[in-house]
Amino acid sequence: MQNDIVTPGRRTWAAVAAVAALVACGRGAPPSMDPPEVTVAHPLAQSITDWDEYTGRLAAVDSVEVRARVSGYLKSVHFEDGAIVEDGDLLFVIDPRPYQAALDEAQAQVTRARVQLELATNDLERAERLFRSRAVSEEELDSRTQQKREAEASLQAAQAAVAATRLDLEFTSVSAPIAGRIGRKLVTEGNLVSGGSANSTLLTTIVSLDPIHVYFTADEKAYLAYQRLAGLGSRPSSRDVANPVRMQVAGEQGFPREGKMDFVDNRVDESTGTMQGRAIFPNPDGLLTPGLFAQVQLLGEGPYDALMVPDAAIGADQATRYVYVLGQGNQLERRDIVPGRAIGRLRIVKSGLEADDRVVISGLQRIRPGLEVRPVEGAIETPEPVVAKAAR
Repeated sequence: MQNDIVTPGRRTWAAVAAVAALVACGRGAPPSMDPPEVTVAHPLAQSITDWDEYTGRLAAVDSVEVRARVSGYLKSVHFEDGAIVEDGDLLFVIDPRPYQAALDEAQAQVTRARVQLELATNDLERAERLFRSRAVSEEELDSRTQQKREAEASLQAAQAAVAATRLDLEFTSVSAPIAGRIGRKLVTEGNLVSGGSANSTLLTTIVSLDPIHVYFTADEKAYLAYQRLAGLGSRPSSRDVANPVRMQVAGEQGFPREGKMDFVDNRVDESTGTMQGRAIFPNPDGLLTPGLFAQVQLLGEGPYDALMVPDAAIGADQATRYVYVLGQGNQLERRDIVPGRAIGRLRIVKSGLEADDRVVISGLQRIRPGLEVRPVEGAIETPEPVVAKAAR
């Protein structure tokens, strides 16, 4: 029998083949993987107040068109265009001389009528004495009585004429009927103005500034929602209670101005299907000007207790919204929910969650129902106060 001879080279190749076989066996074995790490937290439970947002327009509480009440030539103007005026400030003077002359004439007529009344009174007294002695007839007494009554009526008419002409004379001085900001003068000195009619000359305008109104409209759905809330007693009607309203104008953030409702219209506009409301706001700095647009927030519903989770923690499956909840053995469960309104980066959960559930809020990329995970406790935070912006 012939023995095989093993050379050193053949030993080396055998060793290399054995190592390669071992490496190949190692590649075929599955590596060991740790459960993925996720952050979990209880839903944030807080008291929520819903605010419904609308676009409105500012309007003056009082607005006056200053018109001439008597005709004549405009003599002088006593204000600066765009200035702040007080109630009773002198604005215009219409030439008073014709009206002063008319007043003087009317006063003279009063004097004449008073003299005639005195004469008629004396004649009547004399006739009464003579009638008692049968020196004058009854017809003469009746005539003297009638003359006195006519003289009394003439005096009353003359006195009424004095009052009318004095009033016309007062109307030649045009004063501010309200306090506020005045517009520009629409008529310059020397022009003839007409007054005392529906087409009287417009001299200027005045609008009040503090407080100020804002008008806005709500659609039928919102109006009916408010009515139902009032019926349930969870939110009083703005017809009966001055519900709070917040407002911001261009350049402002966070609705810093606070006011209250003071009017709701009595019918829905058939052409637009909306109901008009009005709120009133203080305006001590005079910044708010009639005609400006404003964003207003009207108290919608609340306060009420609600659960909130980050909007990013909510998944979508066609029409269904869901979150992942940590179950027994650190396994994930899918929980279908009904989401509500957004509050910043959080969203109200109307149903589907309990306060003691532990919701996955981070590490959502590689998870699925039934997967075992390694939970890390986190927290859901939101700034105060919590306010839900409603879009009814």
